[in-house]
Amino acid sequence: MRLMHQTVESLSTWLHRIERWTVLTGAGVSANSGIPTYRDRTGRWLRVDPIQHREFVELESKRQRYWARSMVGWVGVDRARPNAAHYALADLERAGRIDLLITQNVDRLHQKARSQHVVDLHGRLDQVICLNCGEKESRQSFQARLLQANPFVGDYTHLARPDGDADVPDTYVERTTVPQCKTCSGVVMPDVVFFGGTVPRSRIDQCADSLSRSGGLLVVGSSLQVYSGFRFCRMAEKLRIPIVIVNEGETRADDMATLKIEQSAMNRLVSAIDQIIPSQKSKSA
Repeated sequence: MRLMHQTVESLSTWLHRIERWTVLTGAGVSANSGIPTYRDRTGRWLRVDPIQHREFVELESKRQRYWARSMVGWVGVDRARPNAAHYALADLERAGRIDLLITQNVDRLHQKARSQHVVDLHGRLDQVICLNCGEKESRQSFQARLLQANPFVGDYTHLARPDGDADVPDTYVERTTVPQCKTCSGVVMPDVVFFGGTVPRSRIDQCADSLSRSGGLLVVGSSLQVYSGFRFCRMAEKLRIPIVIVNEGETRADDMATLKIEQSAMNRLVSAIDQIIPSQKSKSA
């Protein structure tokens, strides 16, 4: 590891020194908005293995399980609101210091905080897509159809999981009816990249182009255990630009970091941005 500081001052110095950043965010940035993360501070998995892309496409039982859990878990994502870290990054963008914000999250909280230049690397949970005809539908509309087909949904309590997932009883899964595409009666899935799925090449190319223009890569709230995000650290290292990591816990790229902020990471990020950019009161706008 080249350099490891743990102070707001060192972070604000780096944020000020680099004129334009590419930012990569992960689940940790949305934790204070009430959305659970996948991993603990050591990067250890906190939940059972999620449904894989191939399983969802090929097995009706897996789709039934997914939608049974998501039907109740979606409510928490839909109600979630941006936190101080989302707003601070939006302020940094408005100040002209962010070229592109790449997020591994599917919650759209950066957009709700009014960040404009965002790539949803893993897709977006607020819409669904038909695997047959490609027709898209808002998740709110599909949620209404789910609830209409499954009026018993209010009978169960649940424990929230990441990305709109929730723990529900097996009996609940067995009773769940999944609506089909309104246009062609095809299979509907959330417009996200499942584990085992592939990020569209166009998104990767857009992110790589941003890195080539930027003076540094700022990683916020990601353990970088998934290669889809880690690849950008490898690109940044190849470009020989600084990598600044703000994350509460170990990451896959700690040995590449120019600077690492770990303790009270999100609070320190907000404080560092406040030091170099006057607050634009976006939280109350």
